[in-house]
Amino acid sequence: MMAEYLLFATERYALPILKPLASALQDAGHGVHAWLVDGATGATLPAPVRMVGGARDAVALRPRAVFSAANWVPPFVAGAKVQLFHGFNVEKREDARGHFRVRGLFDLYCTQGPATTAPFQALSARAGHFKVVETGWPKLDPLFGPEDPLAARLRAAAGGRPVAMFASTFTERLSAAPHLHAAIAAQVAAGERYWLLTLHPKCDPGLVEHYRALAGDNACFVETEQLVSAERAADVLVADTTSVVSEFVVQRKPVITFRNRAPKPHMLDFDDPAALPAMLELGFAPPAELRAELAAYADRIHPYRDGRSSQRVLAATDALLAGELGPLRRRPPGAALRSLQIRRELGYWGPAAR
Repeated sequence: MMAEYLLFATERYALPILKPLASALQDAGHGVHAWLVDGATGATLPAPVRMVGGARDAVALRPRAVFSAANWVPPFVAGAKVQLFHGFNVEKREDARGHFRVRGLFDLYCTQGPATTAPFQALSARAGHFKVVETGWPKLDPLFGPEDPLAARLRAAAGGRPVAMFASTFTERLSAAPHLHAAIAAQVAAGERYWLLTLHPKCDPGLVEHYRALAGDNACFVETEQLVSAERAADVLVADTTSVVSEFVVQRKPVITFRNRAPKPHMLDFDDPAALPAMLELGFAPPAELRAELAAYADRIHPYRDGRSSQRVLAATDALLAGELGPLRRRPPGAALRSLQIRRELGYWGPAAR
């Protein structure tokens, strides 16, 4: 039976998370709508996804479920509230303030792998107002699906050369982008490897333009919506404490990190920009022990390599709505205050859907 579903995002970088889920919903014969606010305003998802104009339209839609790739979700819209996450846990902050912060807004957390499932299950057992199902992450479905045309074009542009990718977080104290620009520019000029360059959309616009200016015969700049294709096309990643590191590692490909906040054995971490050439040599010829660490970490954070995480999200949502996951307790008192804050942010004071 056809049902209506709502996809919710507050930033452009959420679109690659929601797009595979939209395809899975459409394949199942459901209606798919998207409500994009804040930093995602003005963006779109491909038809037949229908864009929601505002809060009143979202309430009137009465979706069966709302899938959020943000830290929050509008509680006054009907349907199960499902958290998809906007990234991996890269330990930018303490757990209580970061990846494992529970805000009292969601009914279901769809976790990416064992490393996050167990902590959220422990939180669920104590709180009782949400359920947890390990599904894998929809954003990574295209990494393991059929051939990606954009990834193929990026590889073709390399002309047979090895492909390096650079990505950086927007968190200023953790960003490698200001420190590595000169070293990367030298590598691009040398032309030994082809470079895919991307920065978080919240990065300083001037810095983004510095990296865009490196595009040419030996490099191209990749927009945030094209990130997964770039990850698929690249052989080695150079980054910092961005969650792109974990996304890339899921493929068992080497990652070189600059001053990572919590470096781990699967990373090639360094702190001197002058060391970049040597780190690249090591990344493109990784020893067996590094490959083993990459595989082990990938299995902990995202063991799914079948490209069907979106389908598991839908199955988990169906199980929740059918009562198969058990009853939910009432939301915590703080959720009411957060609901009022969300209404104010969205400018909606009308009735909630019933």
